[in-house]
Amino acid sequence: MTEETRQQIKQVIEQKIKPSLALDGGSIELVSIEDNGIVRVRLTGACAHCPFSSLTLAAGVEKTLKELIPEVQQVEPVL
Repeated sequence: MTEETRQQIKQVIEQKIKPSLALDGGSIELVSIEDNGIVRVRLTGACAHCPFSSLTLAAGVEKTLKELIPEVQQVEPVL
């Protein structure tokens, strides 16, 4: 994965995903970006213990990243 793609991922998380999660009292931390397209994140705040966090990851975070950055293959949660 190129450095430019890594920067795009960071930018999408900071400018699109994080503000959306903040509306519900949550946040997200980027843990790692792997060369094979796997992005590891940690949900924090209200999102950390929310029963819908897996839905947030799949329908929100992963979908957004994949739509905007085709190199992203999967988003995995880190506890």
